[in-house]
Parts: sequence; C-alpha cells; structure tokens
Amino acid sequence: MEQLTSIEAQRGWSHARHAAGQKVVFVPTMGALHAGHLSLVEKAKASGGAVVVSIFVNPTQFDNPGDLATYPITLEQDLALLAGAGVDAVFLPTAQDMYPNGFATFVSLVGPLTDKLCAVARPGHFRGVATVVTKLFNIVQPDIAIFGEKDLQQVLIISRMVGDLNQPVEIQVGATLRDADGLPMSSRNRRLSVEGRAKAVSLPRGLELANRAFKSGEIKSLSLTEIVYNELLVHEGVEVDYCDVVSVRGFEEKEHADDSCVLACAVFVDGVRLIDHVLLGGPAILVALDG
Repeated sequence: MEQLTSIEAQRGWSHARHAAGQKVVFVPTMGALHAGHLSLVEKAKASGGAVVVSIFVNPTQFDNPGDLATYPITLEQDLALLAGAGVDAVFLPTAQDMYPNGFATFVSLVGPLTDKLCAVARPGHFRGVATVVTKLFNIVQPDIAIFGEKDLQQVLIISRMVGDLNQPVEIQVGATLRDADGLPMSSRNRRLSVEGRAKAVSLPRGLELANRAFKSGEIKSLSLTEIVYNELLVHEGVEVDYCDVVSVRGFEEKEHADDSCVLACAVFVDGVRLIDHVLLGGPAILVALDG
C-alpha cells in the first residue's frame, strides 16, 4: 500500500492509474477507522478499480473547537487496517497542504438541504464538508467516490454539489453498519463511557419503536418524534439536538410521514454528539427493545 503524503504525489498516482486504463475509486475519511469504514473500502474494491483512501481531519467542518481537539487520532492502527483490507494507496495531506496561508475560497450550498437538521445545529459544518470534498475530488480525480449512508444529509449534499457543479464523479453509498447493540458505527463512539454507551442505545431503540409505530399506522410526525424523546429523555446526561421527520425527496419537514420519509435525530450523550436515522417503513433496526 502506497502512502502519499503530498498533493503532487496523489495527483501523480491517480494520473498513472488513469493512464493504465484503471478507474480510481476514492473513500474519503477522517481516520479513527472502524468496520463501517472498511465496508466502504470493500464496496470500493468491488468496483474493480484502484482504491485510494484519504485520512484527513478537516478543521473547517468543526463548528466546536473542542470537538476538533478531542477527535480521535489513530493513524498507525488506521494504516494497518487499510493495508489488511487491500487498499492500493492512502492519501495523508496536512492542514497546511489543504488550507495554505491566505486560503479564502469555500463551497456553500443553499436551499432545503442546508436549512435544517445538522446544517442548523452545526453552522458552517456543511460549508466545510463541501469545500474539502471538492478539494479532494480535484486532487484525487476519482471516477467513483464512496460515502456512508449513516451521514444521510452529507450524502445528499455531496450528491447535489456534484450534479450542480458538473463534477465528473459517480457517488456511491454504502449501507450503515451497526454494532450488536444497535448503535451505528461511528468514530465518536470511542468517546462514550460504558454508562454513556448504554444511554446512547436509547437512540436506535427509539427510532425502531417509532418505525414500528409507523408500520402500524401512526403517521403524525409529532407522535413519532415523541416516541424517540420518551426513550431518550429518561436518561440523565442525554440532550436532544433535533428529532424530525423529513422527506428524502425534496428534503422537507413533514407533519405527516409517508414511506418517502426518514426520522432523523442528533443527541448529546454526556457531551458526545451522535446522529442516527431510520427510513420509515424500511428495514428494522436490530436493537433490544426492552432495555
């Protein structure tokens, strides 16, 4: 596995792959890798192209400096996991590489994708995401890029950006992976204590209970979100950031849910911010409902 530590090295690697008639398949990450990331790598490898993974903790997408300061860095372990997964190359830019002195250009989206949920809760977050993804696409020049479905709003924003800016990249989406207790895999889970994790599982539990209620005929969004709140707020140290029913098509908040909607939530558990969602009427979240 090649380690590419400069923009020039990454561009040269991608150019060589394209010159050899290969597709370049890209998985952008911020490190602290887990099985969810490796499932995206597996999806990338299944495309038959040359696979490159980036590890870059992007400072411009952190609205809270404390969150950036505590983001887990596990580079040695990450590199071992990627080598074991058969990745062809890893791109390791520095913040100075990506945002040199005097950097003044950002990519911003407007409209329904960026006026609710995480976009409101984390001002500037998606501007940072759109900017760094655009820069990475310009550097890596991938034919295909793989993102995780867990970050649904991010996936929709990146897909919109690629279409609007005519970026020559095919966006593919990997399914959310969950641990045995139902919690979606996330680098932030490392920051949860044993007690905190037990409280955090109330999020997927609440989402699954709401999904069951929807399947049984409950369509009032307020009633569905109340089910989630009732699961979460019995725990001390749990704060709900948002909990809303949103249509995937058009990304509009809905008073009455249908099977085009997701129930999306963000919570703080002992100060650790977690997100999750469920497609209403879709597959069940495998989580104990009596905990």
